[in-house]
Amino acid sequence: MNRRNFAQLGAAVIGLSPFLGFAMTEKAIAQKPAWLIDLIRLNDKQISDNPNPQITDSASPHVGAISDGEGIPNALSTGGYISLWAISVSCPESTYYASPNLLQYIEKGAQYLTKAQHSDGTIDLLSSNFHSPPDTAFSVDNVAIAYQLIAPVKGAEKALIPLKKYLLKAGEALIVGGIHTPNHRWVVAAALLKLNAIWPDKRYVARAEEWLLEHIDIDPDGQYTEKSAGGYTAIVNRMLIEMAKGLKKPEILDAVRKNLNMTMYYVHPNGEVVTEASNRQDKGTIKFLNSYYYSYRYLALLDKNGEFAAMCRLIEKSSADANSEHLNYFLLEPELWEELPSVKNLPTNYVKTFPYSGIVRIRRGQWDATILSNNPGFLTFHKGNAVMQGMRIAASFFGKGQFQSSYIEQDGNKWILKNALEGPYYQPYPKDKIDPQGDLSKMPRTVRPKSEVQNLSYQVDISEHEEGINIDFDIKGTVGVPVTLELIFRPGGKLKGVNPVIGKPNSHLFADKEGSYSAGEDTIKFNPGMALHKGVNLRGALPTLDAPTVYLTGITPFKHTLKLS
Repeated sequence: MNRRNFAQLGAAVIGLSPFLGFAMTEKAIAQKPAWLIDLIRLNDKQISDNPNPQITDSASPHVGAISDGEGIPNALSTGGYISLWAISVSCPESTYYASPNLLQYIEKGAQYLTKAQHSDGTIDLLSSNFHSPPDTAFSVDNVAIAYQLIAPVKGAEKALIPLKKYLLKAGEALIVGGIHTPNHRWVVAAALLKLNAIWPDKRYVARAEEWLLEHIDIDPDGQYTEKSAGGYTAIVNRMLIEMAKGLKKPEILDAVRKNLNMTMYYVHPNGEVVTEASNRQDKGTIKFLNSYYYSYRYLALLDKNGEFAAMCRLIEKSSADANSEHLNYFLLEPELWEELPSVKNLPTNYVKTFPYSGIVRIRRGQWDATILSNNPGFLTFHKGNAVMQGMRIAASFFGKGQFQSSYIEQDGNKWILKNALEGPYYQPYPKDKIDPQGDLSKMPRTVRPKSEVQNLSYQVDISEHEEGINIDFDIKGTVGVPVTLELIFRPGGKLKGVNPVIGKPNSHLFADKEGSYSAGEDTIKFNPGMALHKGVNLRGALPTLDAPTVYLTGITPFKHTLKLS
């Protein structure tokens, strides 16, 4: 990196990162670490593996655009590629350094952005959001950094003109624009502060401060409102760091610390993150922690936090190219190139409750379990790469027998889930209240006297044994009600001790008293089994999932203990 590049980059870093405070020399900043150079080369490979995907037909209204996976040209995909190209163009270690071709791609892409931008400065997320300030902010997150990266590069002058036009017009939208979801507040505020770092404007800062007046929505558990551990939580952490730097308010980082401390207890043994409590699209999906890498690295270095450093090492191990997601950030913040502090042991043996998120986490080395309230999939069990991704139980009780508990109760070393159902019949309508026209919409059922009332109560007790979990079921009340328990496993493994249900793909009943599910060298055992009927899809139960599922079936009164190990 020559001195001119270093001087301009250093000025940007000073504006963006006021808290790390490392006494770094020019030489230290100029020498990129091996892991960063590897990521730059990986970025190069992405470019070489994907020759320019822009629309090049000059007659097209979308010339310069990149299409999404559905073949629709759009601003967000285009901004993503501009970021990809800007990384390689700006790095002397790249084979594409100062590439005239890539600079031309960036220029054409930026020109498309200015055309795709509405007169109010917003862009569209064509799958759902139109004239969208939040999606404009997500775009600014990429494009503003791309602008900063290529600004010192010889030959970038023509590309910078449409980029600046797009960003400044986007800024006007973000000064006044609204949001949909809680995380959008911080995405918009951080985007404004990115713009302020390049083109200072008191209006940018004032609007960011206005959003911050609402306070950061973190609960006592350490989770944000959306509880999106596999998606938006990591984004919120990153945006709050940007706000702390841009507003020069280090106290904002306390929320990030709180979440990162909590997240250490959301880790499965194979490095995945617990997603079942999420309120967003990531609920129940397979997600690793790579989106958290930037936040863990930033605060590991700032606080000299050995546990956060250990989380970085875990993410590097469990997620291939874990830190590549925020390579553009790392290039602008060379203080993050420093060696991590000495690692400390991460928690791997614990029982931890998160009442605001409605979960209990149990981990014992290489296995862990998650108990969930307000979730029909009330239990997960991970043993290395062998995963029971959900357990559900239902009864054919008046079409409403799917079990879920609104709370988790602790009784010593036992965790209790409960639910109670009522199934009444109804008597003739009171004569003095019958509508003269017999209009049932004016004769609510709640007024009818009940009779033949049936009741069903569920209690599920969960406790530990030496090698795993015991689940005690007690379903009673109305006698003779069919009951079905589902053990839902992750696709890709092998089941033993079970027989397929004819005509029902992925459905299995116990063949023996014990079954097992294996993925690679990891195996989950479950016993004892029971198959008193073949009703695997009861009326009122949730639809069967597209995953290998073992059913345990019985009749009320149903009392059974299942052991997972």
